[in-house]
Amino acid sequence: MRIAFVHTVNFLVDRFRALMQAQHPDADCFHILNESLLQDLLRGENTAMVYRRVVTQIGLAVDAGAELVVMTCSSTSPAVDIARRVTTAPILKIDDPMAALAVRSGQRIAVICTNSSTPGPSQALLRDHAAAQGRTVEIEAVIRPDAYAALAAGDRARHDALVSSAAAEAAARSDVLVLAQASIAHLQPELQQALGKPVLASPGLLMEELGRRLAA
Repeated sequence: MRIAFVHTVNFLVDRFRALMQAQHPDADCFHILNESLLQDLLRGENTAMVYRRVVTQIGLAVDAGAELVVMTCSSTSPAVDIARRVTTAPILKIDDPMAALAVRSGQRIAVICTNSSTPGPSQALLRDHAAAQGRTVEIEAVIRPDAYAALAAGDRARHDALVSSAAAEAAARSDVLVLAQASIAHLQPELQQALGKPVLASPGLLMEELGRRLAA
C-alpha cells in the first residue's frame, strides 16, 4: 500500500516521516506540503476556495499513486468529506481514530486547541463518530490563541505551559480531553499522568490505525 500524507504545517513533514520510519519502516509513503491552506483559513479567506485547493492536493496525491491519503490538518477536515466523493482512494483524517476512541471514553469531551480554525471541524468530527456509535456527547471547545502565537514566535516553553494550564482547567469539567492539533500532541503523556483521566492525541492513534491497515 502506498500512503500519501498531505500537510499544511512544515514541521509535521519531519514528524510523520520519523513516526513512519520508527513504526512502519517498510511502508511506501510520501509527503505533500501546502502551508497556504491553513494560513488562508486563519486569515479568514473564502472557505470554499480553500477547500477546493485541499481537494486538489488530495487528487494530486491519488494521481501520484497513493492508495491511502492521510490528511494531517484538523482544520481542513470538512474538505476531506468533499474529497471522499470525488477521489478513488480512501482518505483518512488524522483525527478519525482519536475521535472514535474519544466518544467511547466519556460523554463530556473537552477539545483543547490553539487556533480558531480547529474547534468547528473537530467538534463536527466528534459528533459524527458519536452518531455512528449511537452515543450522545457534550463537547466543550477550549481555545488558547496566545499559545499558538507563542509557538509561532518560537517560544515552545510558553506554548506548552499555556496549553497545559488550559487542559488542567478543562479537566474538572470533562471525562476525556482531546488534544485537537498535532502541534500539541507531544503534551499527551505528561497531561495524562497529571490529570488522571483520558487525554487523547492523534499521531499515536493514527500510527496504530495505519498499522492495522498495512497488516490487512
